[in-house]
Amino acid sequence: MLTKPRWLLHLEGAGIFALTLVLYRAGQFHWWLFALLLLAPDLFMLGYVANPKIGSAAYNLVHTSSVPILLLGVAVLAPLPVLEPYALIWLAHIGMDRMLGYGLKYPTRFRDTHLQHV
Repeated sequence: MLTKPRWLLHLEGAGIFALTLVLYRAGQFHWWLFALLLLAPDLFMLGYVANPKIGSAAYNLVHTSSVPILLLGVAVLAPLPVLEPYALIWLAHIGMDRMLGYGLKYPTRFRDTHLQHV
């Protein structure tokens, strides 16, 4: 298993998804908000209507964990606890995507992802 990067990325995604669920529950945030926003980052795939280059850039912007981790850091350190559920939902979405095998997009076509090229 340790020599199969694709499976490691799936496992990593599952771990991130599980951790965000635990933290969300611990924060006693509203589950209706979680359900409402969990798939919101996928709206950025509408960039593919313009062309694959714009679509992949828009999709990848919201499907990398750097920005939601930064948002979570700001929420905790500022402190701005109102931002915490949004950061956790965003990270949960990314973890869920990786767990299910959805990866970052190449600018060729929607189905070309980094998980297919691992």
